[in-house]
Amino acid sequence: MSLIAVNNLTLSFGGRTIFNNIGFQINNQDRIGLVGPNGSGKTTLLRILTGEISLGATMVSVAQGVRIGYLPQDISKTAKGTIFDSVINSTPGKKDRDRRLKQLEYDLKQAENPEHQTKIAHQIADIHQEISHYDLRFSVHRAEDILAGLGFSNESFNTPLSELSGGWKMRAVLAGLLFQEPDVLLLDEPTNHLDFPSVLWLEEFLFNYKQSMILICHDRKFLNRQINRVISLEPEGLRIYTGNYDIYLEARQQEENVLEARARHQEQKVKEAKRFIERFRAKASKARQAQSKIKMLKKQEIIETYKKPNVMHFSFPDVERSGDMVVVIQGVRKAFSGQHLYQDLNLVVRRGERIAIIGKNGVGKTTLLKMIAGEIATNRGTIQLGHNVTMSYYAQHHSELLDERSTILEEVSKIVPNAGVGFVRGVCGAFLFSGDEVEKRVGVLSGGERARVALARTLVKPQNLMLMDEPTNHLDILSCDVLAKALQEYKGTLLFVSHNQGFINRVATKIWDISDGNVEEYPGTLEEYVDHVKRCKKAEPDGKEGEKKKEEAVKKPKTEKLTAKERRRIGAERRMIINQKLGPIKKELAKIELRIDELEKKEKNVSEQLADPETYQDTTRSEPLIGEYRDVKIELSQLMRKWEHQQENLEAGQKELQAISG
Repeated sequence: MSLIAVNNLTLSFGGRTIFNNIGFQINNQDRIGLVGPNGSGKTTLLRILTGEISLGATMVSVAQGVRIGYLPQDISKTAKGTIFDSVINSTPGKKDRDRRLKQLEYDLKQAENPEHQTKIAHQIADIHQEISHYDLRFSVHRAEDILAGLGFSNESFNTPLSELSGGWKMRAVLAGLLFQEPDVLLLDEPTNHLDFPSVLWLEEFLFNYKQSMILICHDRKFLNRQINRVISLEPEGLRIYTGNYDIYLEARQQEENVLEARARHQEQKVKEAKRFIERFRAKASKARQAQSKIKMLKKQEIIETYKKPNVMHFSFPDVERSGDMVVVIQGVRKAFSGQHLYQDLNLVVRRGERIAIIGKNGVGKTTLLKMIAGEIATNRGTIQLGHNVTMSYYAQHHSELLDERSTILEEVSKIVPNAGVGFVRGVCGAFLFSGDEVEKRVGVLSGGERARVALARTLVKPQNLMLMDEPTNHLDILSCDVLAKALQEYKGTLLFVSHNQGFINRVATKIWDISDGNVEEYPGTLEEYVDHVKRCKKAEPDGKEGEKKKEEAVKKPKTEKLTAKERRRIGAERRMIINQKLGPIKKELAKIELRIDELEKKEKNVSEQLADPETYQDTTRSEPLIGEYRDVKIELSQLMRKWEHQQENLEAGQKELQAISG
């Protein structure tokens, strides 16, 4: 069944055609990813579907009774009242039911005729039955679960919306939308204002959402898991594909390859026809064939290949090598207004590591970056940079510090004052500011454009230590991919804060998960870390508190004297608990050992090649080998630390098991 139908939709702004006779349908349980470069019209299309931009029923028709819920990127106004009330009151028709009930109760008091009173009483009963039905479907408990999932504490439920920051207001609006369960849910970058735990919760919630949805999202992993169709706003127009984002990319590439092959084939045929015409046009015996070839060329429709979307493109120049210890954090304490973020923080960053910092909002992720950057001081302890370490810092607030009177070209030139205009223009072009656009004043730029200018300033002269705070905000999905690829090839050391799962998975080699002033280090990718956390939870089926109580119950039985049978049962239960913990550790160790074995063989092979003096006579051969040897050594070092950590866990568990068995 079609819920929304778009037919021959055409829209132009300022002489520029945004949509030209596009059409598509949204059906029951459609899960659509809306993709396209920034400025292609994704947000505009969602606003048209909601009726915010009205183009008439002939272009956009919505089936009767279909409810549409829309989360924009920016919220100009929100409902009044508290966070909790705003969610509860968002249920469909609630305000109208409350108004009707209040009016009927007033009418009942005023009515004097018994028959009239009975009629009103029946109407009141019907409304109460309707309210009871909605209370079952839209329960208070469900509202609390959604708010908790999006990061609101129980204590904050009664906070007035007017006191919230823009990001938390956005979460409150999102909570209301999810609570309503609209027939079609339109989400424009829903993860932008969420922290990592909330992103994981929302990912799971939407995965189980039964209604239709259109999603704009620059987090590739998040998008892939949610959608089964793609609507793509391409340079040549709107295209529709079945499958997730990765399948769309493959299909798009195959189409491009086919078109290019057809275009090459056509070009060859045209060249051959032109050669035939030039050679035999004047020859009487071939004149008819030549004329036939001329007619064929005139009728030929030129096959056009796809226009490439305008996407960021850049790579990092080489950076100077730093010492092995890049950042050393010792005994750091930091508090704001009596709230302790860190009490005794001790961390080390080593050369070549790419560390993703994750955690809830407010735990101190940005504060940690600022302390390392020297923007704010510690209350106690030291943060020292290692030998030959130079640092660049990309912060969310840096885009706000740009000189509004300067042009884009001038702002980027300030970082490399001795570079030529051509070089700076090239850098600006890599960040999608080409031609006369580089002369735009910063004051007229959008938030996304300002972020790209700040990013260009950071990356035009990268140092061997880079700190980045949410670098993918305001970037489209293709630009996120470009940035991730560039950072994968960056030869320095990177610390970054991000909630973008796809980006972290591609870039990070280590995770710092901040919680309650502590940092859990995990030497691996985000995917491995999330899997590790899930396995730990599976090993603790009742949760930490439940397991603790269970273990205590086993260790401290209620009866003073135990029979032999009871002792055997208690021993068996304790062994089962420990074995549940040891199983995943053993699997992880086997996986690590297999990879270490592969890397040691690779190290030996590369080392033997580097030992040959002839290798260095050819730099195209020696330089990649040196880089490969360095990368192998770094990964080996990380895996050895990871192996040691897991081995310690295994040995501790085995000792406990032996003690029980003994």
